[in-house]
Amino acid sequence: MKKALGLFSGGLDSILAAKLIQEQGVKVELINFYTPFFPPKNAIKISKQLKLKLKKIDITKDYIKMLRNPKHGYGSEMNPCIDCKILMLKEAKKYAKKINAKFIFTGEVLGERPMSQNKKALKLIEMENGLKRKLLRPLSSKLLPITEAEKKWVNRSRLLNIIGRRRDKQMKLAKKFKIKKYPYPSGGCLLTYKEYAKKIRDLLKNKKRVTRRDLELLKLGRHFRFKNNKIIVGRNKEENKKLLELKQKTDYIFEVPNIGSPTTILQGPKTKKAIEIAAQLTARYSDAKRKTKVKYGRKLKRKLIVISIKEREIKKLRI
Repeated sequence: MKKALGLFSGGLDSILAAKLIQEQGVKVELINFYTPFFPPKNAIKISKQLKLKLKKIDITKDYIKMLRNPKHGYGSEMNPCIDCKILMLKEAKKYAKKINAKFIFTGEVLGERPMSQNKKALKLIEMENGLKRKLLRPLSSKLLPITEAEKKWVNRSRLLNIIGRRRDKQMKLAKKFKIKKYPYPSGGCLLTYKEYAKKIRDLLKNKKRVTRRDLELLKLGRHFRFKNNKIIVGRNKEENKKLLELKQKTDYIFEVPNIGSPTTILQGPKTKKAIEIAAQLTARYSDAKRKTKVKYGRKLKRKLIVISIKEREIKKLRI
C-alpha cells in the first residue's frame, strides 16, 4: 500500500487533511514538530483517537537559532511563520524518505493565515525545500497547481477548494467523517501573543544561549528586567511551585515569611541593588504591608527589610 506523511498539529485542518488522504486508500503516517511555543499535547491526543501513527520531533534548538533572525521576517509579533514551515518541511522531507512515504501533505488552507498561507508564501515554502509540485494541501488543492501526488497517487477531483478563514466547510466535513471532538482554533503558537512576544524579545536580546528551561520560565509569573538581571515573580501557588522546579542552582529565591507571598527568582549578577529590587517586588505582590521582612538566597537563609516598590518603578522594570 502506498504511504503518505502528514504534518500534524492536532487541529481540525490537519485532521481533515489526514482523513481525505486516508479515504483514497493511502496509508497515512503523521509527524508533529514541537517546541515550548507549540507543545505536542493536542497532536498526541488526537492521533490516538484517529488510531494513526505519530512521529514527534523536538525542533527547539534549530527553532531558536532561526527565531533570532528569520530569513522571511516575523508576523504580527514574534511568529516567523514562513521560516517555521520551511524548517518543519525540511525535517519532514528527511523522515518521509526514511519511511518510504510517496508524498507529504499538510492541513494548510489557502488564505487562512495572512502571512504563510497566501499563494506566494505557499509557493515559496515549496521552493525553499525542493518540494515544488511535491507538497499536497488537500483542503485547497483545487485552487493550487496540480501536484505530483495528484498525478500518481490521489484523485484531485476528491480533494477540496476551501479558501479563507471561515470554517463552515471544515465543520461540515467533520460531521461527515463523524469527528465529534477536535480543538477549536485559538492561535496555538505562543509567539503570536503580544505579552509573550515581549518576553521572548527580551530573552533573545539579553541571553546568547537560550535553553528550554528559559523558554518554559517565560510562561510563568510577572517578568522584570533590571540591567543584566531577570526577575520573575510568581502569581499563584502553582506558579510558585513551578518556578522552584525550574530555577537554576545559581538563582536566588525570595519570599515573605509567614504570610501569603509569591516566590521570586533573581537571575544574573547578585548585586546589592538587584537583590533589593527583587525583595521589593516580592513584598509588593505579597499580603504584607508596606514595610516587611523578605527572606532570600539560594535557600532562603538571608533576610532583608524592605519597603514595597512603587507603581511607577514597576512600570519601568516590567517586561
